[in-house]
Amino acid sequence: MSEKKSYGFTTTILHNDRQKPIEHGSLHKPIHTSVTFGYNDARQLASVFQGKEPGFRYGRQGNPTISALEDKITKMEDGVSTLCFATGMGAIGAVFQALLRAGDHIVSSSFLFGNTNSLWQTAAGQGVDVAFADATDVANVEAALTPATRLVFVETIANPRTQVADLARIGQLCKERGILFVVDNTMTSPYLFRPKTVGAGLVVNALTKSIGGHGNALGGSLTDTGMYDWSAFPNIAANYKRNPPAQWGMAQLRAKALRDFGASLAPEAAHHIAVGAETLALRMERASSNALAVARMLEADERVAAVHYPGLASHPQHALATDLFKAYGSLFSFELKDGIDCFDYLNRLKLGISASNLGDTRTLVIPVSHTIFYEMGAERRASMGIAESLIRVSVGIEDSADLLDDFQSALAVA
Repeated sequence: MSEKKSYGFTTTILHNDRQKPIEHGSLHKPIHTSVTFGYNDARQLASVFQGKEPGFRYGRQGNPTISALEDKITKMEDGVSTLCFATGMGAIGAVFQALLRAGDHIVSSSFLFGNTNSLWQTAAGQGVDVAFADATDVANVEAALTPATRLVFVETIANPRTQVADLARIGQLCKERGILFVVDNTMTSPYLFRPKTVGAGLVVNALTKSIGGHGNALGGSLTDTGMYDWSAFPNIAANYKRNPPAQWGMAQLRAKALRDFGASLAPEAAHHIAVGAETLALRMERASSNALAVARMLEADERVAAVHYPGLASHPQHALATDLFKAYGSLFSFELKDGIDCFDYLNRLKLGISASNLGDTRTLVIPVSHTIFYEMGAERRASMGIAESLIRVSVGIEDSADLLDDFQSALAVA
């Protein structure tokens, strides 16, 4: 495989490890469990610590197995560099921990994963001002900006109501104002969408979800796309400015979020995620196709009050999603009509598993208001449009006919 030739998404990921020497001709980067790395020349050790040459310092800041995964994610996102973390929340938390200071201001989409919402509340309690805006319209984001705004944070497709952010226009706004644009790409994955195309400077992926894809490893990542001018960011410490400006952001993130905060990915998890990533495109195509089929079936059923999925023509951002994404993703949510108990419905499913993960090979279902969004309270849920009967579905790669039968049969008893 030649590095000069341009290959497709899956071919690139499958053969990426082999672009650098691997011990004993292994096709996968082996699991390196050592937490420390020795050098025959002490001067070289010092040079690695000072960032003058590549190398590994200590397991908290990376190792060969994790580095191989980071390179894989960088290629997926067409980025410049990637840092991996213990979880997706660790990656988002790294942005707060390493880049923001008391008195800073951020604008976040009001349609957020529950834990991200909780993190921003924590940030607000520590002196970072957080404004929430309906990111489906760039005008709302623009109205929320202040002179102290350091970054804008959005998800591509919101979890669980599937609102689609006005990504291209928000990206243009951030470019004009010199603001860091951070996009959580978890719901779409790098196969369906690359946030770099809309000007995102940092891209978040919860590797636990579709990229790993098998529910057997936690992980998260931040990718620098090269689209943001870090010399415009006011919070870079002087000692990281010894590097070229393009490297400032990731140098500070690696030091502050991995070295200091310690949200490090384990090598065993990195290996699981790297192997799972090889089939990302195949799984996303199948899961997205399944999700569209089940969403259409439910929307046509009179016992269903609403279905929220960007692939449906009835979705408010259907046209926007069609323009942005290769497909509409594997996640949707729906509400049953009054009189149909959501718990009873879920218990009648044979294939849909009541569980809190998403992006798995198996179809997972969860009653949103009573579980992952319970802690935020009824008022906040209502402001996000989350009904008490809302069921989130992360569609897997099962045979489509079997899923359609399962979700329809569970309705038939109602």
